[in-house]
Amino acid sequence: MKINEISSLTDKELAEKLASLKSELFNLRFTHATGSLANNMQISVCKRNIARVKTVIRQRELGMVEAPKAAPKKTTKKSAKVDAEVKG
Repeated sequence: MKINEISSLTDKELAEKLASLKSELFNLRFTHATGSLANNMQISVCKRNIARVKTVIRQRELGMVEAPKAAPKKTTKKSAKVDAEVKG
């Protein structure tokens, strides 16, 4: 996973990604302990990805980097008409 991909995620998505990576690391360690892990580098790659996610989270906490803006809600003609009626 590239740092550009991680930086483009929202805070909520980063938290979810971190949880999934930690789960993946646990499974990789378990598989390694049983002796059935084919590629040992997967553990190192997973650890690096966890570090990248934690780095982006920390940078945002310190205000070094801004979180990406949430995508604007798409409005259709129908929903715009309903919104106008509710406001009016």
